[in-house]
Amino acid sequence: MKNKERSGKYIRQISGYSAFFPASLPPDPALQMDDETLALISQADRALGRLDGSIQTLPDSNLFVFMYIRKEAVFSSQIEGTQSSLDDVLEAEARVFNPQRPGDVNEVLNYINALRFGLERLIELPVSVRLIREIHTRLLENTRGMERNPGELRTTQNWIGPGGSTLNEATFVPPPPEVVPQALSQLEQFLHQTDPMPSLVKVGLAHAQFETIHPFLDGNGRMGRLLITFLLCERKILQQPVLYLSHYLKLHRNQYYSMLQDIRDNGNWEEWIKFFLTAVTEVSQEATQTARDIVNLRETHRLIITEHFGRTAANGLKVLERLFSQPIISVNELAKQTNVSFTSANQLMSRFIEHHILTEMTGHTRNRQFRYGLYIDLFANR
Repeated sequence: MKNKERSGKYIRQISGYSAFFPASLPPDPALQMDDETLALISQADRALGRLDGSIQTLPDSNLFVFMYIRKEAVFSSQIEGTQSSLDDVLEAEARVFNPQRPGDVNEVLNYINALRFGLERLIELPVSVRLIREIHTRLLENTRGMERNPGELRTTQNWIGPGGSTLNEATFVPPPPEVVPQALSQLEQFLHQTDPMPSLVKVGLAHAQFETIHPFLDGNGRMGRLLITFLLCERKILQQPVLYLSHYLKLHRNQYYSMLQDIRDNGNWEEWIKFFLTAVTEVSQEATQTARDIVNLRETHRLIITEHFGRTAANGLKVLERLFSQPIISVNELAKQTNVSFTSANQLMSRFIEHHILTEMTGHTRNRQFRYGLYIDLFANR
C-alpha cells in the first residue's frame, strides 16, 4: 500500500528540521491482508500455542521462566549497545566478583526487574500510558539514563541518528514533545478498542507506533520491546513471558530499523507486519525446543542423582530444582537450601561435580561458586 502519509507526515519546524507527526492507528487505508500475511498469522499463532503448551508441561514453569526473562533482557539491552552477556547477569545476581564484568550489567538487571514489576501490575492495571510510565521508571533506575527523567514524558525534542549528529542530520526526528501525550493516548485507545484485527497484528502495529512516538528521552527501544511482552501476556496469548523476541531483532537489527523507518517514510505497514510475524514464529519454535531440552536435561540429572547420590539423593533433588531458577550456587547457599552443615553441603557439592552436573567457576579456594553450565548453555547458545 503505497501512501507516504499513511502513517503520518513530516512537518518542518521553525528551527529548520522536519519532525514526524504520526497518524493514529489503525492504518488508513486499512492493512492489506494478502495470502502471505494470513499464512504468517496462522503460523505464528500455532507456534505460540505450541510454546505455551510446552511451558505448561514443565514441572514448575515459574522456575524456568526466570531464564527466558533473563535472555530477553540481555538481547534487548544488547540492541541498544550493552555488552553484558547472560553469564554476566547470572554472576551479578549471584554476587560473584569479576573485575572484567561490563559496567552496563545493571541496565540488564533493571530490564529484568521492570519486566517482573510490569507483569505484577498487569494483574490490576491494563497496558496503558500510566503502566508504561511506571515500568519506564524501573527500567532506568540507577543507570546511565537515570538523569533523563525516568517515567516522565519528554519535554524536549529528541532524535535518532549516528553519534554526534544534530537534529538537522538525524536519521529520524520523532514528534515534538507537545504532540507526545495525545499520540500515546491514541495508541492506548487503539490497544483497547474492540475490533476483529488479529491480536498479533495489533501487537506488531503497537510496537512500531511506540517506537515512532519515542516518548521518553532514553530507553524507548527497550520499553517498546517490553510492550510486546506485556501485550502478549495481557491478551493471554502467552501465560508466561517466555518469548525472547529481542534475540531475532538483534540478529536482524539493520532490517528491524529499516522496516520501522519504511513505515514512516512510505506507510509500508504490510512488510513490517510480515517481518514481525516471522520473528514471532521463529523465536517461538526456538523457545519451544528450549523447553523440551529443559525437560530432558532435568530428567537426565534427576536419574543420575537418584541412582548415584545414595542417602543424599533427596537433598540433591531439592538442589537441582533450585538450580533452574538460580543456576550459580555456592556451598553456603546449598547448605541453606538443604538445612545441613557446611561439611555435609560440601560433600553433596562434590557429588554434583563428580557427575558433571556442576562445575567450579571462580578458580578460588575460598568463596567458590559453581555453575549449572549445561542448563545455562541451553539459553546462551541459541
